[in-house]
Amino acid sequence: MTIKSLEVSELAFAYPDGHQALFGVNLSLEKGERVALLGPNGAGKTTLVMHLNGILPTMQGSVRVGGKLVDANDKAGISEIRHKVGIVFQDPDDQLFMPTVGEDVAFGPYNAGMRGEELEKAVREALELVGMYEFVDRPPHHLSFGQRRRVAVATVLAMKPEILVMDEPSSNLDPASRRELADIVRNLDITLLMVTHDLPFALELCERSVILSGGIIVADGITREVLSDTKLLSTHRLELPKGFTL
Repeated sequence: MTIKSLEVSELAFAYPDGHQALFGVNLSLEKGERVALLGPNGAGKTTLVMHLNGILPTMQGSVRVGGKLVDANDKAGISEIRHKVGIVFQDPDDQLFMPTVGEDVAFGPYNAGMRGEELEKAVREALELVGMYEFVDRPPHHLSFGQRRRVAVATVLAMKPEILVMDEPSSNLDPASRRELADIVRNLDITLLMVTHDLPFALELCERSVILSGGIIVADGITREVLSDTKLLSTHRLELPKGFTL
């Protein structure tokens, strides 16, 4: 039996104020699969993502990454899980805080114990994957927003994660930057979970899409088929851009 990259089983979660964000969510991703996680604001998408690396503790149900149980109380185990689940946040400036691009990308591997040539190689390879190695000595704040997002992706790839989670990767990008990012993501050999409101971007990059709404999964299928169901989309406050044809 092959081990799945991600297996979420009957995951339920309520915040301390009593708000129930997830109701028995089941989701699995095969190794190398690219899946879009769609849904309206407040659907529970962020809550689900924060369970993948133990930021939020599992109250009910279970989460496994590469077959390993995510347990927020297991300090050594959670450290390993956080290497396996790489999250690229919506705002790249949440992830870039060092004087240069190279130092930002080196930060994670360095803290994981990597040094010398091995560290340099990890930084170079991650920046080459996103087409940003020529900016290795540049301060991040001198880069465009699209370039900073690519460096943020590199900071995660440098850790060689099992799963890449991208939160609204195409937001605030101009058309050229959006296309460049799509080309980069398309060529990555990695399991991808992409949280997005950008339905054309989901169609372009993810063969499968899951709609999370009101804390439950209401659709899970081939992206083109999910997006063709206009009643489903409108019920869950999702819409394709005007004039966009599938």
